[in-house]
Amino acid sequence: MYEFDKIDIKIVNLLLEDGRMSASEMSRRMADISERAVRYRVDRMIEEGVIQISAVVNPESLGFKIKADVWLEVEADAVLEVAKKMASFENVTYVACGIGQNDISIQLVARDTSEIYYFVTEVVRKVPGVRKTTTSIVPIVLKDVYQWRVPERIANELSDESVATSK
Repeated sequence: MYEFDKIDIKIVNLLLEDGRMSASEMSRRMADISERAVRYRVDRMIEEGVIQISAVVNPESLGFKIKADVWLEVEADAVLEVAKKMASFENVTYVACGIGQNDISIQLVARDTSEIYYFVTEVVRKVPGVRKTTTSIVPIVLKDVYQWRVPERIANELSDESVATSK
């Protein structure tokens, strides 16, 4: 398992701020690490699968202005199969299997609410194994997964651990 330290967290948060930020700029802003060390750490985190750097398209810029969360209740022996089917649809942006009231959670994008309605009633509900759906239109997203930052308390815990182990 990859062992994060405070410097890694700073690098990750800088990349979240700007995924194209150069190693020299990160080094300058952090002031306590060389450009070469930044490059090495970024490469290592990518190789270990800790981070990935990619473009994130805003669906609204392509006309997909409506988002909806849809929760699916599915037959017990069909959960993974249905989840994989949901992941294959182009307008589905998120798929997760859960434990609890709903078996699968998906998020989808569309140009208007009639597209959402059609997709849920004529596509999702007709997938074998789907018993029930619950849909919620999402008018405002305040924070998305690509905006998530490593919590400050994690960095503090890491610095406390490194102080404790160095004594």
